[in-house]
Amino acid sequence: MTTTSMSRPPREQQFVFYEVDWKFYDLVLGRLADRPVFVTYDRGSLEIMSPSEKHESFTKLIGRMIEAATEEWNIPVYGCRSTTFRREDLDRGLEPDECYYIQNEALVRTVEEIDLTRDPPPDLAIEVEISRRLLDREGIYAALGVPELWRYDGKRLRVFLLGVQGRYGPSAGSRALPRLPTAEVERFLHLRKTTDDTSLIRAFRAWCRENSSSPPLA
Repeated sequence: MTTTSMSRPPREQQFVFYEVDWKFYDLVLGRLADRPVFVTYDRGSLEIMSPSEKHESFTKLIGRMIEAATEEWNIPVYGCRSTTFRREDLDRGLEPDECYYIQNEALVRTVEEIDLTRDPPPDLAIEVEISRRLLDREGIYAALGVPELWRYDGKRLRVFLLGVQGRYGPSAGSRALPRLPTAEVERFLHLRKTTDDTSLIRAFRAWCRENSSSPPLA
């Protein structure tokens, strides 16, 4: 597979290949390993997405907020960013926009390379959906057993928890970070329109300190 340019396009670009096997998926991952793209594989369908600046900037900001909150509240966390998580036996794989081990942090802290046939999946995955993805990434997360998924479309942040039947359902709050109200995260994300990232994160840290002794949300 070849590309004509290493530069990132100004808008998200997506390509889908159908009726391809795991070997082709593995080959694509190897060829695109150092390039700013996301590769999603779902039982014979493969999507390649080149993220936009807006997608990446919101992803970075949400990640910084989660890291600020866990630092201020002294919550151990292991961040894996956009690690490729895949299982050949399930014929599925993807890279989250951001992901974190929180409840299971101690189980992966010293693991050299996470293997989902042996190790737990991330406790929290983040999806920034500036453009609609062409494959069912929610279904892949569910198959991999990721217990919590945050989805942000540039306006609204929604939290989904994995149920006993292997499907996600909407939730009013986070299970991975029960002290952090979804509405509060969304409020700070909206401040992006009127303030710079440094000021926003400083204000968010101040909010975290003010609420450091608050009991976890029900």
